Amino acid sequence: MAAANGLKHARLGLAIAKKKLPAAPARNRLKRIIRESFRCHHEQLMGLDIVVLNTMNASKKTNADIFAALIAHWIAVAEQCKTSLS
Repeated sequence: MAAANGLKHARLGLAIAKKKLPAAPARNRLKRIIRESFRCHHEQLMGLDIVVLNTMNASKKTNADIFAALIAHWIAVAEQCKTSLS
């Protein structure tokens, strides 16, 4: 989920549900990966507020799989918000 924020920087919100990922180390691992990916793609997401939600099977994915999925999401979100602002 993303929306324009009217600022010159992007902001990230994490909603990592305990119900979907009960183990705390798995939730923390997922949050670290999301934050690092966001930090790497921060410039292309300027002016957006982004909220990331987790899925039930996120703990079964490798770090590389999660990074690849996030890259695809960052690109899609940036494109979608640019077209909706035009």
